[in-house]
Amino acid sequence: MQVVAFSTPMNPHWRWRIVNYAGEVVEESNETFPTIASAVAQGTKRLVQMNVVDRSEPVRGYRSTTHLRGR
Repeated sequence: MQVVAFSTPMNPHWRWRIVNYAGEVVEESNETFPTIASAVAQGTKRLVQMNVVDRSEPVRGYRSTTHLRGR
């Protein structure tokens, strides 16, 4: 799992988000932080507290074209 920090134009403060390797959001903070570093630090702390194993399948970054070869 990964911890990412994000902000939006409407709310320039930082929040953390825990995302699994399939790209799904597992948990997101309601609290805001003044810096990206503080948001990531709090998100990492929460991830350690959760103590979960990511068993998701990563999304393939490509699509097979074998269906086009028989034409």
